[in-house]
Amino acid sequence: MTISTKKAIVIGATGLVGLALVEQLEQTPEFEAITVVVRKESQLLNTYKKVTQLVIEDFLLLNDEDVSGHTHAFSCLGTTLKVAGSKQAFYAVDYEINAHLADLVQDKHIHLLLVSALGANANSPIFYNKVKGQLEDYIESLELEKLSIFRPSLLIGKRSDVRFLEDLGQSIFKFIENKLQKPFKYKPVTAEQLAHTMVIAALTQIEAFKRYDNLNIQQTR
Repeated sequence: MTISTKKAIVIGATGLVGLALVEQLEQTPEFEAITVVVRKESQLLNTYKKVTQLVIEDFLLLNDEDVSGHTHAFSCLGTTLKVAGSKQAFYAVDYEINAHLADLVQDKHIHLLLVSALGANANSPIFYNKVKGQLEDYIESLELEKLSIFRPSLLIGKRSDVRFLEDLGQSIFKFIENKLQKPFKYKPVTAEQLAHTMVIAALTQIEAFKRYDNLNIQQTR
């Protein structure tokens, strides 16, 4: 594959990680074009030269034609129970839309890169972790050209929505950050670190499937 043939499609592009990812893809020469799937047009995303916005009110309406022609599909889409408002609404975003994207890239020459979470486990008593685990299990069962799953811990960065517990965690982390220089399993990572790991995986991963845990994200250069 030549340097000019990599084309990305991104869902969740207006969130904390998604924006960091688009910024880094924009600066990565190997990617010549970036399609971002959004519910409404973003003026910020219009400032990127490589970006084309695909406006779809319901992401479940994304189809084969929309996805075809891309070499990489990135999902940074996720919410919280508080933001979603109910377990059903949370499941509809975190599981159903991500599973739909995976279904679309199945049997295509597309590398799928998915942001999951530390603690994802289909048998977890914690609903959030359970849904993330169920999604991972489903996607791993598909016939995919190449799959990368990323399991970050708490993400550091400025969000457009208010997430009290995550904001509290960020404040605590920044207070003791000078004591946490060495990598460890639960150390929070920045959105930029995660996005960088995703881009590196897109460019270098050889394996058909690889899971990147929180330590991998901390240590990627």
